[in-house]
Amino acid sequence: MEKKSEINGHAMPSSASTARMLENSEEPVEEDQQQEEKKKKRGFKERLTRFLSRNLLVILTVSGVLVGVGLGMLVRGMNLSKAQMSHFAFPGEMLLRMLKMIILPLVVCSLVSGAASLDTRSLGKLGGIAVAYFLVTTLIASGIGVALAFIIKPGVGAGALNTNSLGLESVSSNKETTDSFLDLARNLFPSNLVAAAFRSVSVSSLLVPIGAEADGMNILGLVLFAMMFGVALRILGEEGEELIRFFNAFNEATMVLVSWIMWYIPFGIMFLVGSKIVEMEDVVLLVTSLGKYIFASILGHIIHGGIVLPLIYFAFTRKNPFSFLSGLITPFTTAFATCSSSATLPSMIKCVEENNGVDKRISRFILPIGATVNMDGAAIFQCIAAVFIAQLNNTELNAGQIFTILVTATASSVGAAGIPAGGIITIAIILEAIGLPTNDLSLMLAVDWIVDRTTTVVNVEGDALGAGILHHINQLEMKKHQQEVAEELEEVKVESVANVQAEEETSPLVTRQTKVPEGMPEAIESVL
Repeated sequence: MEKKSEINGHAMPSSASTARMLENSEEPVEEDQQQEEKKKKRGFKERLTRFLSRNLLVILTVSGVLVGVGLGMLVRGMNLSKAQMSHFAFPGEMLLRMLKMIILPLVVCSLVSGAASLDTRSLGKLGGIAVAYFLVTTLIASGIGVALAFIIKPGVGAGALNTNSLGLESVSSNKETTDSFLDLARNLFPSNLVAAAFRSVSVSSLLVPIGAEADGMNILGLVLFAMMFGVALRILGEEGEELIRFFNAFNEATMVLVSWIMWYIPFGIMFLVGSKIVEMEDVVLLVTSLGKYIFASILGHIIHGGIVLPLIYFAFTRKNPFSFLSGLITPFTTAFATCSSSATLPSMIKCVEENNGVDKRISRFILPIGATVNMDGAAIFQCIAAVFIAQLNNTELNAGQIFTILVTATASSVGAAGIPAGGIITIAIILEAIGLPTNDLSLMLAVDWIVDRTTTVVNVEGDALGAGILHHINQLEMKKHQQEVAEELEEVKVESVANVQAEEETSPLVTRQTKVPEGMPEAIESVL
């Protein structure tokens, strides 16, 4: 019986010619499969290359932190002298110097150009929403801090713990609470703008912890001046255009410098983290003594930064907050390593604009203000520290004192310095307000290098999500305005068409002849 084969579903007698036909028909199929596999491989390589090129800085920054931890643990066993430790920390010190160098031109120019680019009505509305957001989130953070301190009770049973048992020097304050708030008002209006770039006002000095500058930049006064100056240039109109263009160009040039500095961040962070690990003394004693305080502070930061702030962002925008935050890994890593909101500002502005598409006018207006006045993370650990010291001294806090802690922490965080250990100074204000001794502040200072890292990350996260919310609100307003303009144009168009038709039909100067049907020999003239 003759064998049959099928080609395209038709039975054909088998022969040498049909076999060749089958082979020829199978060859293109194999070639197509090979081409598809090559496309898949090529597509995967292209996606991988694109991913690496887009996230190279993030990968390098995170790697720098991990390598820094390993390097610090390795060098820690070498028992370096103080001179050798300072040499080891030198690349990290250079990173901090670069970031601090760029803060002044960045803050002033971005705020001037941002305030000048927004009309006065929009500026007032956005500014009002920003202030409300900052106050509400800081108040929520303070509430979380107080609640956690009463639930975990870090100071209960630690009455024997004092500064002498840990070999620490006591830190005290001779500053009244009223003076602290008056200093805040004085710093808002610096008498000398040049001096404000490196000095702030303080009536009676607090013993400043090691590593913080007594004569720091008065960023609060510079922020207010830059905003008012930008509004004044906007009001000037054409006369102010030249100066607005100057500040815009200055701002863009500053952002170019920021992009250069960001490529040094992975290397600087490696030595910054490594040097901190080398400088640690008896970590085990500190953690066992103050472990509950450290745990309460970090847990508060996780709750506020991982749950509360993302929920607020989602409530306003109905967008995934974690996809927004995923574009900010580099500034978060910088915040973790430097413990400074101000030092993180340059990389935060760049990443918010480039990775998350936030309008430049919004980001360069709101982020410098947020880095100065929005301190959610600081409010959490300051409230926990205040309750901790009260429990340490066996002092029962009444409802009035708890309310005072909440309000004072929220208000004083506005003037907290965006520098490492800046929040320690603010705790003294809270303790004075509720009548507690400040000589146990050195306990906070001893573990501040641990807590301050998560504090700064939560601080800058609040700023970034605030910028995202304002950007969303601004987009909605723009769409609404465009729809209103389109509706007005449509109404005008309809009215104009109606007017034209009315003129054609009702003008006495126009005679319109209508077609006369057959059987009617006369033309009917309509003159209205």
